Amino acid sequence: MGRHILCINSGSSSMKFSMFRVDGTEELGASGAVERIGLKGGVIWLRDGEGKTLVDRQEDVPDHNSAVGAMFAQAVGCCGLPVPDAVGHRVVMGGARHYGPEVITPSLVKTLRELIPLMPLHLPGEIRGIEGVVAHYPGLRQVACFDTAFHRRMPEIAKWMPLPRGLWHEGLHRYGFHGLSYEYIVSALGEKIKGRAVIAHLGNGASMAAVRDGTPLDTTMAFSPMGGLMMGTRCGDLDPGVVTYLLNEKGYTASQLETLLGGQSGLLGVSGVSPDMKTLLEKSDTDPHAFQAIELFCYTARKFIGAMTAVMGGIDHLVFTGGIGERAAPVRWLICSPLAGMGIVLDPALNDAGAEIISKEGSRCTVRVVPTNEDLVIARHTSALLYGGSGGGRV
Repeated sequence: MGRHILCINSGSSSMKFSMFRVDGTEELGASGAVERIGLKGGVIWLRDGEGKTLVDRQEDVPDHNSAVGAMFAQAVGCCGLPVPDAVGHRVVMGGARHYGPEVITPSLVKTLRELIPLMPLHLPGEIRGIEGVVAHYPGLRQVACFDTAFHRRMPEIAKWMPLPRGLWHEGLHRYGFHGLSYEYIVSALGEKIKGRAVIAHLGNGASMAAVRDGTPLDTTMAFSPMGGLMMGTRCGDLDPGVVTYLLNEKGYTASQLETLLGGQSGLLGVSGVSPDMKTLLEKSDTDPHAFQAIELFCYTARKFIGAMTAVMGGIDHLVFTGGIGERAAPVRWLICSPLAGMGIVLDPALNDAGAEIISKEGSRCTVRVVPTNEDLVIARHTSALLYGGSGGGRV
């Protein structure tokens, strides 16, 4: 029957999960989510490996412990899926000392708690997800898969921030994120991505990475997932003077700044309508603020493509992934249209169709659309760490 690996991605108010059977092949058994944790109108949904809906129900879920219980109840109790052999968690970061996949122990959880001031938006929910599994299935082994691991091989100069040297030793450097997604893209494309590539993971959270022959050279996110590109509700890179002005002249507290920059900015802040790109595209013909938010997002993305290209001295491949990158053809077009001088030329018909290769035949840079699969990378790492081998077959 193979081994079954449950992959969990916990947020502050949601818990996404998927189950893979790993036995020389990699088969998705089911995927789902518990949404609106701690809020009224909670939702639990589950689909099988073919996308057929097995569960779609409303149920208030007060906390992450209850969310784990609901997840197991629906997946194992109602739908007959096996109790997993192990659980892998996406964990945003483990600081400077923890980056490779690691068996979760009380000591590691203690370290993650100490890192919450660095990652207050992500780590609390992830820790609660880990503890929820312990509460329901204390014998299950769990593995932390850190989203920063892929970028560990970046040159040291790319990790430095221009701050006093002592802060480097306190862990203030550029970590990079979305590493599980980048790792999947590099693995899935293999030799197809040999050379100089910019991978654009564009979703509610968004970043880019410069990769040469599969090796990371730079990335747009730095110390936290709020940096780099403009995102759904996050501001991305910002003049530090704005922060000091809001602190000194407008009386913002640190907590208010965190809410403003991480939860009220980006597409939501500029549009005043929504952080959701699909919604903004639907409104862009009639709402100038919605269009401006899209335009600024694409303008920012172009600048970072240029920056990543400069790091590599040129570009051979551009890969779009993530929810926006995979599904928003108008956004890909707006980003790429002014980049013909860099050899980036889209074929309009292929782009609209969402083909794997959307660049014009003969253009210097090959542009691809590749769906990411972070959960599969988590399943591979968990299986390999606990049971040896590579964790499964090819994608």
